[in-house]
Amino acid sequence: AWGIKGWFKVIPYSASPEALFSSKRWYLLPPEPRAGVVQKEALFSQPQRLKIRAAKEHADSIVAQADGVDDRNTAELLKHCRIFIARSAFPTAGQDEYYWVDLIGCEVVNREGVAIGVVKDLLSTGPQTVIVAQREQDGRTQETLIPFVDAFIDSVSLADKRISVDWQLDY
Repeated sequence: AWGIKGWFKVIPYSASPEALFSSKRWYLLPPEPRAGVVQKEALFSQPQRLKIRAAKEHADSIVAQADGVDDRNTAELLKHCRIFIARSAFPTAGQDEYYWVDLIGCEVVNREGVAIGVVKDLLSTGPQTVIVAQREQDGRTQETLIPFVDAFIDSVSLADKRISVDWQLDY
């Protein structure tokens, strides 16, 4: 909760939270149960759509106000909820910029055409993002970590769900 009039604080996982500002409808998932933590009264138990009245930056987070959340007590019930927005609300990515969600599931192949794996995750290491590509080999899951930087990424084709890299399996 932020203040006494129903505003609540949001901590975005995105370095660029503009999509939260452009969307007036947020989807909330209830908090996940946590071991050893007694769950307070819940505002809801199923995903809900929340109509946002206002959202603005505040220090290192975002504060927002929504319909139906009119006081501090109600805002406190939103603690640990997860927020999702429709993909159509995302700002358009610039040239050579990609949303992580678009890269997950892409096939990763090297210059020789050898399949490195499929993007299962991306990691933010601070100075760069790292692709986590997985493949099955000899009945075991193998992971390859590839820095997502120009030196190693030759091309990305979202239409073909394919990333071409300058990387070898034994790196």
